[in-house]
Amino acid sequence: MDDATFAVSLWSWAAVAAVIAVMLAVDVLSHRHHHVIELREALAWSAVWIAAGLAFGLVVWFWRGSEPAVAYYSGYLLEKALSVDNVFVFALLFGYFRVPAKYQHKVLFWGVVGALGFRLLFIFAGAELLDRLAWAGLALGAFLVWTGWRLAVRGKPDVDPDRNLAVRLFRRLAPTDPRYHDGRFTVRVDSRRKATLLVVALVAIEATDVVFAIDSVAAILAITTNTFLVWTATAFAVLGLRSLYFCLAGLLRHFGYLRYGLAVLLAFAGVKLILAETPVGKLPVWFTLAVVVLTLAVSIGWSVLAARRRRSRTGRREP
Repeated sequence: MDDATFAVSLWSWAAVAAVIAVMLAVDVLSHRHHHVIELREALAWSAVWIAAGLAFGLVVWFWRGSEPAVAYYSGYLLEKALSVDNVFVFALLFGYFRVPAKYQHKVLFWGVVGALGFRLLFIFAGAELLDRLAWAGLALGAFLVWTGWRLAVRGKPDVDPDRNLAVRLFRRLAPTDPRYHDGRFTVRVDSRRKATLLVVALVAIEATDVVFAIDSVAAILAITTNTFLVWTATAFAVLGLRSLYFCLAGLLRHFGYLRYGLAVLLAFAGVKLILAETPVGKLPVWFTLAVVVLTLAVSIGWSVLAARRRRSRTGRREP
């Protein structure tokens, strides 16, 4: 029995959905005019989204107690950490399509809306599998261990959109125009409605995010199978993805060892799922939270120190 399991009414789901909808509306209205997101603005919005995510954890704490709240915070931190890998890939895709900086927020906004929808489907499907199939935990655990190993040993990720099945299918089915047309998604050319290159970039980001969603949802389900906690932890973490991108896109080279920390967390989530099917049973949620926090702290600290040493060596070699 999951310590964080509890019944959630439809009113609670509706209330959270309404809060998320209002936050998205505020965000889109605040960025209705195309402009380049500067670092100060991105930091301010990141603070807003992080504060909202942490505040909801307090709501869970006072509503259902410490155990569900710790499970929520563990899932939130794990999704937030895995989002850093998304940021790196998004930066590569924006560079590939040469998306002007002033249109990138629009693409990311609708990308996040799609990400929330896909994750909701994966959460319910994954929780149902774990509930109905006795071997699903073992299979999902093995998948996460393999994913962690792949993340640790891989080089630069291959994000060539020309080989992306969704992008190729979209270009084949929908007429497209290879321009941006002032940030519009569609434009009429020669009396024919066409999708702009901005839509193609959005399709590439959505298709890439689906792969990340499978990993991250499986990892959080290893913490708790309570769909309400998994969904809210995922949603509040993903909502800040746009601001996180504009904060970190230019700084990712300073976090070279973070992917090893993320690999450890994915593998840990896999081992946790496997152990749950053995006499060892489920690991305590507080232990999971401690592992997440410690792993992130070590990998980020390691990255910062390594970057500082590289700058120091480069400085000594300069005349």
